[in-house]
Amino acid sequence: MIAGVDEVGRGCIAGPVVAAAVILQANIEGIKDSKKLSVKKRNELSELIKSNSIYSFGMSSSDEIDELNIQNATFLAMQRAVKNLSVQPKKILVDGNQVFETNLPIEAIVGGDNLITSISAASIIAKVYRDKIMQDLAAKFPHYSFEKHKGYPTKQHYEAIKHHGICEFHRKSFKGVLRGE
Repeated sequence: MIAGVDEVGRGCIAGPVVAAAVILQANIEGIKDSKKLSVKKRNELSELIKSNSIYSFGMSSSDEIDELNIQNATFLAMQRAVKNLSVQPKKILVDGNQVFETNLPIEAIVGGDNLITSISAASIIAKVYRDKIMQDLAAKFPHYSFEKHKGYPTKQHYEAIKHHGICEFHRKSFKGVLRGE
């Protein structure tokens, strides 16, 4: 059993970084990198993946990102995702060029979210999961429009920070966040 692992939210200035680990148990048509799918297709595939796999999520909060830095917080989220699996995989395949610490065999694959189905599946369910978190935050903090930009550094997001300051979910260690630039 191989677990594909990927993360979403590294480039955001607000919200958690979310990782998913997926052990696919069926072939599912249409799985590819989450960034190459429409929202509708991503949501449909996410449900199919979850009903045909063993999967789990791991997160690192904005505070953890500020404390550890984004790279270490991302690895922590990935470690949590693997640890949260109900079964232990024989090997882990992770998108990227670096691996996190684990006692399991692990391999980094550059462009893995385009090449390895289980990594693509992880990218899809992680994206859908994180987008839901950001939509929930939008209900609590409507003036930031998290439902639109999902915490990414857009002009609209920076304008909201200039007018309203930051909230507890902003990454204070990221350049420009405290100044809204």
